[in-house]
Amino acid sequence: MASRNADSRNGGGSSSTIDAVSLAIIEQLQEDGRRPYAAIGKAVGLSEAAVRQRVQKLLDQGVMQIVAVTDPLTVGLRRQAMVGITVEGDVDPVADALTAMAECEYVVMTAGSFDLMVEIVCEDDDHLLEVINKRIRALPGVRTTESFVYLKLKKQTYMWGTR
Repeated sequence: MASRNADSRNGGGSSSTIDAVSLAIIEQLQEDGRRPYAAIGKAVGLSEAAVRQRVQKLLDQGVMQIVAVTDPLTVGLRRQAMVGITVEGDVDPVADALTAMAECEYVVMTAGSFDLMVEIVCEDDDHLLEVINKRIRALPGVRTTESFVYLKLKKQTYMWGTR
């Protein structure tokens, strides 16, 4: 599975433009992250060695990652929530503390009603309550939290990287 890294999404990554061939390689990997380089090469018109070099360059530049994505329910993580957080003062220390928490899978600074939006993946409701009440609300600077518990996930894709 391929995706851009967090710095690339917020403008902090490489400023170089990705050419059409590299985008085609990314698309191939998004369809199947284990697709052989020879098959990708055939699809995009390059040799296996050239694909290998391009993939390594994309990885080294932080343009993409190749990772295994699990279904949280099948690995015992039965509760997910998005938590909106308002912060008093500097947002960075709170965001840094959240990124260090294993349960926080997605942390973004936002404009609007919340300063931060954090996706949390937990074992159950008790675990979610512990993370929000004992750990997030205890962080210096956290003023309020609002939780949006997931009832059913209808769509989650990682194909946006080449549009």
